[in-house]
Parts: sequence; C-alpha cells; structure tokens
Amino acid sequence: MADSEVADLPLTIEDVRAAARILEGQVLRTPLRHSRTLSEITGADVWVKFENEQFTASFKERGALNRLSHLTDAEKERGIIAASAGNHAQGVAYHAKRLGIPATIVMPTTTPFNKVEHTQAFGARVLLEGNTFDEAKAFADQVAKDEGLTWIHPFDDPMIIAGQGTVGLEMLEEQKFDMLVVPIGGGGLISGIATVAKALAPETKVIGVQAAMYAGMVSALSKGETPIGGASIAEGIAVKEPGQITRRIVDALVDEIVLVQEEHLERAITLFLDVEKTVAEGAGAAGLAALLAHPQKFAGRKVGVVLCGGNIDLRLLSSVLNRALVREKRLCNIRIIGDDRPGLLAKVSKIIGDMGANIIDVAHNRLALDVPAKGAEFDILMETRDGQHTEEVVDALKAAGYPPRGL
Repeated sequence: MADSEVADLPLTIEDVRAAARILEGQVLRTPLRHSRTLSEITGADVWVKFENEQFTASFKERGALNRLSHLTDAEKERGIIAASAGNHAQGVAYHAKRLGIPATIVMPTTTPFNKVEHTQAFGARVLLEGNTFDEAKAFADQVAKDEGLTWIHPFDDPMIIAGQGTVGLEMLEEQKFDMLVVPIGGGGLISGIATVAKALAPETKVIGVQAAMYAGMVSALSKGETPIGGASIAEGIAVKEPGQITRRIVDALVDEIVLVQEEHLERAITLFLDVEKTVAEGAGAAGLAALLAHPQKFAGRKVGVVLCGGNIDLRLLSSVLNRALVREKRLCNIRIIGDDRPGLLAKVSKIIGDMGANIIDVAHNRLALDVPAKGAEFDILMETRDGQHTEEVVDALKAAGYPPRGL
C-alpha cells in the first residue's frame, strides 16, 4: 500500500477524531469486553464491541449524527430524507428529532412493521414505497428533488464514514489487537474503522465479513460475476452494490474479506444470546460468524469483533433459536408406528417421560397409506438435554418394541 494511495483517500484519521468530538456525550461509548467463553469456543482471544447497546441498537446513529451536524441552517430548515429499511432509518430519525430537523424516511413496503413503528416513534415522516431498497431509494430521490430535501446516504459519504470510524477509535484507545473483524454491507463501517486502524496500529489486520449471498464488495473489487441475492438472515449487510467511496477505501486499507454461510450467522446469533446474554441481528453477528466459519485464520490471535446491531424481528429470533435446538438435537421429531389399540400412546409417553424427556407436541395419524389399516402413526416432538440424551430415549423406545423413525 503506497503512501500516495493513502493520501488520495477521501478520509483521514483527523476526520474521525473530529467526528468523535461531535459525538462525545451524544452517543454511547459502548463497552468493549473480553469474552472468555467465546474465546474457548473459537480458539481466538475474543473481544466484543457492543454497538447493539446504542439507543437505536446500532452503530448507524454515529454516522447519522455526524452528517446531520454538518448541515447548514438552510438545509436543517428544509429537512432531510433517507431511504432505509432498518438501522440507518432509526439512527437518522432519532438524531434528526434531537436536533429539531424535519426528517422523511422512505422504506420499502416489505419493511417489518416494528421497524416502521420505531422510525415513526422517533418523529420521522415515513413513506412506504417499492418492494426493494433500490425502488425506495429511487422514490426518495424524486421526493428530495420535489421538496428540496437533503439526502443522507447510508454509507457512501465521508462524514457518515467518519462517524462510523469512531467505533474503531474507541476500540484502539482501549486495547491493541492482532485483527479487527468488521461486517461489510455498503462498506461505511469498515471504511471508517480501517482508516483508524491503519493510522494508529498499522500492524493490525482489518478483516471484512460478508454474507455469502451478498458478496457485493468482493464482487466489486474483484470485478467478478459473483451471484448476489437471496433471503439472508443478515439483511443489514445484504447490499448488492457497495459505495464508490467505500470501495476505494476498502481496496486500499482492508487486508482481507471472508464470506460466511447462513448456518454460521444463525449459530453466532445463538451464541451471543446464550453466552453473552445479548441480542444480535444477523448483520451484527457476522463478525463472530467469521470466527466460527474460519477458525484457523483467527486461532491464537487477539481479535476485536464488532457486534454492530441488535435489531432483529422477534419471530425471526425465535425461529433461529428453535433451529439451534434442532441442530443440537435438543428438539427432535420421531415417528412411531404401531397397532391402533387403546393405551399405545400412553405407553410410549411413559417411556419418554421416564427417560427424562419432555413431549412438546403429538400428531396422531390413522389415514397414512403406508400404515396398516389396523395401525396408527404418531409424530412426536420431544425436548431433551442434548444429542446423547436423545439417543438414550430412542434406545429405550427400541428396547420396548417401539423403534422410532426420524422425521
């Protein structure tokens, strides 16, 4: 990386320090904590930056506040506009209200109601338009022109990036790291953190993380034809097209970008809740997911992980946690076929209960064509302590003459 290349970048450490002075006392200096258990699980020395503890549960309000603070009086009076389905919307709306700036947020019609409600609660005018972010943004562009509103970009703006970079500034003021692991969507957060890291601790490697379904930055930098799209759990970083400014900074300062699959994102969300007793959205858990997906890359290193957001739909969180129980065989479906006679279900239930397992649900089916006319079929959902306990219950059923089939 040549000095001239760094000199040509649109952001410096001084820009981030200036943003930190503006943000002081207005956003939370979030905790940076060592996690002994996550360190044992991953093999790395793991430190977590809890940006989900911000008032809007995301780092996004840092950049939003820095950008809003640079508006002229005339721009503040006319108002601002942003397009977002989540964290950027809430960060902009919250700080616009605090500063007395009229805010309009355009959100796709597919945005979960709770996010629309939260954004409105912060005093913003919310317009629902389009089925995708791109459609919402196109509508926002037109509204901005029609009403003379100032556009607040979610990531491709030096003042936004400088605000996000204060996350890295706080981390490096407290600890030295071998690696910083940062989620990438549009690239604003990692661009700011990388700017800080390469100025203050050039030996620290900055590793970006993208969901495998949305490797937009990887595709942009490699100029490849990486397929992009799908229903990723990490919707906060599900960005097809990264910024022009951010890709320049990432190309110059970020050491590597790794991809993670949905399974690792789900496991990371579960671990944050189970181990750290904290809620992470899919994008927020991407850093930990990278350590789970690529353990050899981080083993033995002191790693700073940015938990960048905690805004996850409760139904989705419930699904992730239940899927984790299934994956660990603590929730298990079994099917038992036997003679249709009184007491059969009672006998099977007693065996399961005597083994210390708990029956959650039972479906009784006499009409399945692969079951004899005088037979019956039971689908049983049971809860056990772990995979070994499940096997013990299954063995007990076999020994009693009721061999279960897995579903």
